[in-house]
Amino acid sequence: MVTRLAHSSTASSRTAAEAAEWAPDGRKTSSGASVSIDNFTFSPPTITVAAGSTVTWVNQDDIPHTVVASDKAFKSKVMDTDEKFSFTFTRPGEYAYFCSLHPHMVGKVVVKAS
Repeated sequence: MVTRLAHSSTASSRTAAEAAEWAPDGRKTSSGASVSIDNFTFSPPTITVAAGSTVTWVNQDDIPHTVVASDKAFKSKVMDTDEKFSFTFTRPGEYAYFCSLHPHMVGKVVVKAS
């Protein structure tokens, strides 16, 4: 788990992607969230984000998994260990998803109007 300091003094020590997310005063400038896949679970199982946010799933398990929306709004390829899948949610709503290889694995993204 990565912990960010809200009062980091140097933007130059950040990667380009991190610099785009954080203003020099430590405020978050864009939205994003991540979901870990490990031990046959999505963690957190439900995540709430603002419309326009990108959610990234990271497979930290030692076996392959997928991320598939129940309404077919998004679908990842089969992800091996340490592979990622991202999707940007543009519309408010609730998006249930599951692993097509292990259908008992379920999660939900709740998207609020920004």
